[in-house]
Amino acid sequence: MTYLGIIEPAQMILILLASLGIIATIIALIDISKSKFSGNDKIVWILVVLFTGLLGAIFYFILGKKQKLTN
Repeated sequence: MTYLGIIEPAQMILILLASLGIIATIIALIDISKSKFSGNDKIVWILVVLFTGLLGAIFYFILGKKQKLTN
């Protein structure tokens, strides 16, 4: 419970996790949009990141970076 506008530690942790999820999702979407992929991989990764949020961004940074085309 919040008293006089003071944020409890549990609330602060939730705010930090939500912020991390939003930031990671935005960074992943920017990286996907600037990169080249074969076929429909770009659209698939955008949808994965948009619909799964932080989990999708983590999957992209682990698996998707390997699928980028190098020019």
